[in-house]
Amino acid sequence: MALPPLDDRTVPAVVLDDVDRRPLDHVLSDTQVLLDQYGHLVVVYSHAVPPAVDRRLRTVRSLLESDRIALFRPELPPLGVAVLARQLRQLASCDISPGVLASAGRLLTHYIHAGAQLGSVARLDRVPVGLTSHARSWMPGSQFAVLAHPEPRLVRLGTPGAGLPGPEFGTWMLVGKGSLQSDWVTGTLAPSWTVQGLHETSLPAESARWWGTGKTIEFAGFLPDLSVLYQLVTSVRRGVCHWCGIDVIGDRCVFCSAVPPEHGHPPATRDDNPPATRDDSRPDDRRGNRPVNRLDYRTPGG
Repeated sequence: MALPPLDDRTVPAVVLDDVDRRPLDHVLSDTQVLLDQYGHLVVVYSHAVPPAVDRRLRTVRSLLESDRIALFRPELPPLGVAVLARQLRQLASCDISPGVLASAGRLLTHYIHAGAQLGSVARLDRVPVGLTSHARSWMPGSQFAVLAHPEPRLVRLGTPGAGLPGPEFGTWMLVGKGSLQSDWVTGTLAPSWTVQGLHETSLPAESARWWGTGKTIEFAGFLPDLSVLYQLVTSVRRGVCHWCGIDVIGDRCVFCSAVPPEHGHPPATRDDNPPATRDDSRPDDRRGNRPVNRLDYRTPGG
């Protein structure tokens, strides 16, 4: 979902439509044109997209043998993914290198508070749901408030003190309304989070699949100011990927998937398992049996 820009500097989004339905050679050709035009691509997409989309993206990256395509699939609900993609588009207008820009997605994820108001949690598998909540979800009129990120939380609306913990810093809130009729998010949650701005948009196409129901009002609290985003990203220590030589922040190159060699181990050679053909969907990188270290990022309150 490509959100409208917040300012006139925000870089327009390029939407990759029907990558799993169109002929492979057409998708390859279109992707090559984008690479020739922009130099590097950061593809941001949700875990709720069909598996065929993820397979096709990885196939395209592998066939093009390109270390200039970063596939980024954050652990966020669809509206949160859309917010994060817009933040990266904001930063793309600044003097930030492609490797740092792509790495920034993992950092900025920490600052997004995303959830939804649901009419049922019977099919919700993204957040732990107790048996009591499952049983109550079948009762007519039951509604639930769910925080999926940064820490899972689920409450049944209508119970005393029902609410969700908000960010400890100033945010705006984006609300995507589905078929659920309620003003709890805008009338109760937003004031309790003391949001500095409130905007509404359409619900992403993947939201019903992600939340397990179409009776949804999705929301995301985020940092809107480009100056704040820029300061966050540029204040983090950056390094150089030992494999492809691109500037990065954190402990993993988002373009070639290489991780820093452990102390005492020489860097991998260029002939050792080219990274563009690897499966980046695994949560860690096993190149040379070297585990991934924890991100060297600042997190809110840390």
